Amino acid sequence: MPYNTTAIPPRKEVTGQAQLPLTRVKKIIAVDPDITVCSNNAAFVITLATEMFVQYLTGEAQNMTKLERKPRRNIQYKDMANAVSHKDNLEFLEDVIPKTTSYKEVKGKAAAARARMSGEKTAGTAAAEEDRPADGVPNGKRSKSIMNGTASPAANGLSRGRVLSSDVVDPSDQLEMEMRQAQQHHDGDVDMTG
Repeated sequence: MPYNTTAIPPRKEVTGQAQLPLTRVKKIIAVDPDITVCSNNAAFVITLATEMFVQYLTGEAQNMTKLERKPRRNIQYKDMANAVSHKDNLEFLEDVIPKTTSYKEVKGKAAAARARMSGEKTAGTAAAEEDRPADGVPNGKRSKSIMNGTASPAANGLSRGRVLSSDVVDPSDQLEMEMRQAQQHHDGDVDMTG
């Protein structure tokens, strides 16, 4: 038996009935510990607002399907994820509807992150480090210690940690690396007098 793929048209006028089941919305509201009492009118308005939001979200996803090289009639997950990532007012859904990546990409990024953590150079990181200035300052400006004639990167007991590129798989990787560097270069107390 073929699937029923006919679209449900949005309502033109308010009829006083919701298309979503009102009792289920009331049960979802009752689960929230912050809400103690919810009137029937408030539950009805929440149901209508939910219907309007779902219509807006699917409309944006449908626009994403129309923008592809080969437009489709059916909305897929990737269309929803594209709509969430391209629309600013849907940004709050990025954790719920993330863009999908292939296993190969995830595996490659994880291997690159492990290589960076262990200090090895991969083909991508070696090329990025060759483009970086020799003094280690990412914006290309010279640091004050080099301008003053002292070539030591650890001026006044402080040193600048290496900055990872923006394609880091896990943001905590940089913190872990900086902690390891701090443990390796820890020579005792740091002079805090200025």
